[in-house]
Amino acid sequence: MQLTLLKAKIHRATVTHAELHYEGSCAIDSRLLEISGILENEMVHIYNINSGHRFSTYAIRAEEGSGIISVNGAAAHCAKPGDLVIICAYGQCDETEAKIYTPTLVYVDRKNGLTHTNHSISEQRAQ
Repeated sequence: MQLTLLKAKIHRATVTHAELHYEGSCAIDSRLLEISGILENEMVHIYNINSGHRFSTYAIRAEEGSGIISVNGAAAHCAKPGDLVIICAYGQCDETEAKIYTPTLVYVDRKNGLTHTNHSISEQRAQ
């Protein structure tokens, strides 16, 4: 059986642009693409923390070190500059690999500068 697992995420990135008339995609600072392992043209799922919108598109490169997170084309209706988003890429593996696989988790500040990375999410505990 093939399972679909989280490959990588960029957590709480700030949308810098929403370009309705740009060819559809999500432009992501190329440094964040490299660190996360998300490839250019790879499908990404974007979860808008502010609005609750969830949508899919593909990643393209933005200038390295620019902090750009630009939601383009029809997806621009789902996010606006200043919104916080989680950008995720998923991959498939078999059950054996899934037991040892760890995703790449990238955390950024309000200007989309890298703060840290991780390979696991802390266990959620009751409050």
